[in-house]
Amino acid sequence: MATKRLLLNFPKDAVSTPMVYHLVKDYDLNINIYRAKITEEKGYLVLEVGGLDEKIQQAIKFIRDSNIEVNEKDNGIHWDEDKCVHCGNCIPHCPTKSLYLDRQTMKTCFDESICIECSSCLSNCPYKACTSVF
Repeated sequence: MATKRLLLNFPKDAVSTPMVYHLVKDYDLNINIYRAKITEEKGYLVLEVGGLDEKIQQAIKFIRDSNIEVNEKDNGIHWDEDKCVHCGNCIPHCPTKSLYLDRQTMKTCFDESICIECSSCLSNCPYKACTSVF
């Protein structure tokens, strides 16, 4: 079993596509939706897919063939180290500790791989170092 986090960007002509349904039914994948925002104009979906690696790769090809952009390296939350002043205000609000204090440098760090897209950092960063594609 493998897992992969994906950021899907739906153009206007694909927002009504029942993508999660197809991933479960056609590719036998387990789906964990982190965040979603779908309007008539565009849509974003951050999800984790789990299953056989071959099925995940087939599903990603299906998504791309459906005119939906797939980003396998990024998620919906971005931390801009250049904007961060390392005040630490975000750290106690992060339930997974993906934002944490490096004790050697005394600087705030971000581990994107464990971020669950809760968005707590967005409202708790006074310097807007945390942003979202949503």
